[in-house]
Amino acid sequence: MATSKILTRDFIICFSAQLTFTSVFHILIPTLPIYLSRLGSTEAEIGVLIGALFVSSLILRPFVGRGLVKIPERHFMIAGALIFALASVAYIFASPFWPFLAVRFFQGIGIALFYTAAATFIANISPEAHRGQSLSYFYLAFNISFALAPVFGMFLINAFSFNVLFLLCLSVSLTSLFLTTRLRKRQMEPVADLSKQDEPFLSRETIPPAIMAFLAHMIWGALTAFFPLYAIQNGVANPGFFFAAYAIVLILGRALGARILDLYSREKIILPCLTTYIISMVVLAYSKTLPMFILVAVIWGSGNAFLMPTLVAYALDRAASSPGTVMGTYTAISDLGVALGPVIMGIILRFTSYPTMFLCLALVGVSNLSYFYVFVGKGKRHG
Repeated sequence: MATSKILTRDFIICFSAQLTFTSVFHILIPTLPIYLSRLGSTEAEIGVLIGALFVSSLILRPFVGRGLVKIPERHFMIAGALIFALASVAYIFASPFWPFLAVRFFQGIGIALFYTAAATFIANISPEAHRGQSLSYFYLAFNISFALAPVFGMFLINAFSFNVLFLLCLSVSLTSLFLTTRLRKRQMEPVADLSKQDEPFLSRETIPPAIMAFLAHMIWGALTAFFPLYAIQNGVANPGFFFAAYAIVLILGRALGARILDLYSREKIILPCLTTYIISMVVLAYSKTLPMFILVAVIWGSGNAFLMPTLVAYALDRAASSPGTVMGTYTAISDLGVALGPVIMGIILRFTSYPTMFLCLALVGVSNLSYFYVFVGKGKRHG
């Protein structure tokens, strides 16, 4: 069975390490904007501080991807988990703006090291015929943590304090570090020729799917920065329920529909997924209650469940470069979207309103669909 070929010892350990590592990131999604707001930061400052994490990440990712050609993924993952542990402690002492900004940049380095290496590790150990299914299973690590961590994070700050939250992040980071050390030391394939040694930092073939991920992540980045504040403004005490509903849809979609990614062409999967981003943001612009927020999460999650693993598989399918270079390019460009989303939408929010900002996010979704149709889907049909 394909599942038994995918779920190897190293896959399960890497999955568990990614699950715990990502839980630290996700537990901060609804809590950090609230923390910063209580400390007196403006919406524009919150946007910059939330997005700053991905600036350092996107700068470093191509270099990590290039390094993965020669250095085992395990080493980068260990360094990334250690940085996350240190950043968790630093949050306790850092105040906005500049000290906090420095911690966010530092934590972004950890994301670049860990996630790029982990995704490359999974790509390297996965059977090529079941790559889409394998990546879909791997992405469940993000979804499970996203279903649990934001709600739990809100519970912690409501029942205890932000310092308790940051100490928990430290403990979970150390758990990820321990799990990573249990990975087998995978033997690196020798560089056979000079062309591999001189492989570029960026993979040109990876750019089209990476641009689609960039635009999708602009929406994601803006929502993680500002939805918690919008929900609280409308009387929802725990915005984490929105993210939990979104994550549950992702889990169900990826667990039950993973085989779809290897049965149909990438283009046939991408097109309907992109439309869900547009619909969900339009609905969100006119939503003010928790049931409506949950409906938005279900629509948005149903598309994202298949879009992200499909784009990664599409990037790997297209590229002649090593998986490390592909993942370095792909994640750097997609991280740029997460970084710019909160910054741009924070500026828009300063001069308009939340509904207007959500409609602007819908326009980002329209741009993504247009890019796919004109530059990707059309080229495929005429190729």
